[in-house]
Amino acid sequence: MLSQTEKQHLEHVAKEIRKDIVTMIGVGKAGHLGGSCSLADIVAVLYFHKMKHDASNPSMKDRDRFLLSKGHAAIVQYAALMECGYFDKESSIHTLKKLGSHLQGHPDMRKLVGIEGNTGSLGQGVSLAAGMAAGLKADGIDARVYVAVGDGELAEGQLWEAFMSASNFKLDNLRVIIDRNGLQATGKTTERFNIGSLEDKMNAFGFEVFVINGHDMDAIADAFDRADTVKGKPVCIIADTVKGKGIPFAENVVGFHNGTLTQEQYDEALRILEE
Repeated sequence: MLSQTEKQHLEHVAKEIRKDIVTMIGVGKAGHLGGSCSLADIVAVLYFHKMKHDASNPSMKDRDRFLLSKGHAAIVQYAALMECGYFDKESSIHTLKKLGSHLQGHPDMRKLVGIEGNTGSLGQGVSLAAGMAAGLKADGIDARVYVAVGDGELAEGQLWEAFMSASNFKLDNLRVIIDRNGLQATGKTTERFNIGSLEDKMNAFGFEVFVINGHDMDAIADAFDRADTVKGKPVCIIADTVKGKGIPFAENVVGFHNGTLTQEQYDEALRILEE
């Protein structure tokens, strides 16, 4: 259980991450606001509480790794990295998707320190993460790999092959986080590609499964801690979240999967997050 001070700090960090997301997207420019904000609390816990990493030594061998299989939500990771000090916030925050910027629409490890792999072709991130986890085990390195997957992304068949492989190779250093916000680019996930009980499927594919409120700092931290006690199998954390969380006019609105902000919406979002 987090102390009250720790919880308040993480809530503050998550709010700063959401402010960074809004600021990076700006006015009149399409950006993946919804699915970035739904992950903000989880990312805050990972980077500021759970993961072993060091902005001053980003290549240390025993660092924990975080990958976004849902690479279109790159801005939530950019926000966390800048808040951790991996790169200068002031000179970068207004450069998102501009020509020559290291903050592109999808993560690119060649352009930005702290990015572990190029992702965004949906369905491929768990394969990368499982390979990393297997490599760490083979090298005897005590480190964990965390990978965030979108619930709409689960229609991709490669993910399920990767889940089976992770289970077969007993990758207990792998944590798959499913951001279950219920919406994808064109509507509700259940109306676009209904896969039934996610809990039952992940159990059947050999994972230890935890279902949490993805906006409750105590629940998030506790799930990551419990995952460390699991041996001989990978862990799946199904996080029930709200698309656009923290920005009332964007919450559960499919149009903000990859939408644009008017000047009024931009100002309102920052005002709400400043309160």
